[in-house]
Amino acid sequence: MVIPFIIIFSLLVAVLLNQKIKGKSIYRVIYFLPMVAAPAAVAMVWKWLFNSEFGLINYLLSLIGIQGPQWVSDPNFALIAIAIVGIWSAVGYNMILLLAGLQEIPKDYYEAASIDGAGSIRQFFSVTLPLVSPSLYFVMVTSIISAFQVFDVIFMMIDKTSMAIESTQSLVYLFYQHSFTVNDKGYGSAIIMLLLAIIMVITFIQSKIEKKWVHY
Repeated sequence: MVIPFIIIFSLLVAVLLNQKIKGKSIYRVIYFLPMVAAPAAVAMVWKWLFNSEFGLINYLLSLIGIQGPQWVSDPNFALIAIAIVGIWSAVGYNMILLLAGLQEIPKDYYEAASIDGAGSIRQFFSVTLPLVSPSLYFVMVTSIISAFQVFDVIFMMIDKTSMAIESTQSLVYLFYQHSFTVNDKGYGSAIIMLLLAIIMVITFIQSKIEKKWVHY
């Protein structure tokens, strides 16, 4: 749920902030702010926003006649709420990485494409995407690893007695539960080794596929 939206939004924001617009430095700081905020504080703020009774999101939905769901207690919506927080908190950091890659693209390629009659959309797919693919590959690898390691948002937002906890717990959360709550260190260690193996396999597959779409 999280990875495609992180990559798409980060790339779109990076492309927009790479243009000549007023106050782009301020916009860059605003998008990067979630990365410098404490994860626990971020989770608590979003927990208040998602509150079904007095949260801001459901209040805004009520203004247009929509009854908001119980975001953090309904198993059907809790995972969506966690994904929204994950996307919001990761876009700024990945945007900076992609922005650095975009600024390394020589302007000559865009000038040549314009002379050949390529429009903005054609330039994006024929020039920008291929040349920013190394940064895009790094963002994809790190985003997938981070998605597997999510813990603090689940721990702070979802109540342990909620029915939604079973549909939102990650492998790291299971490790915490078995290692520190149940006090079964052996089972917790096995979960972490499984997580390590999964990340290694996925990263290996990505490194093999990389040669087909990443252009250095």
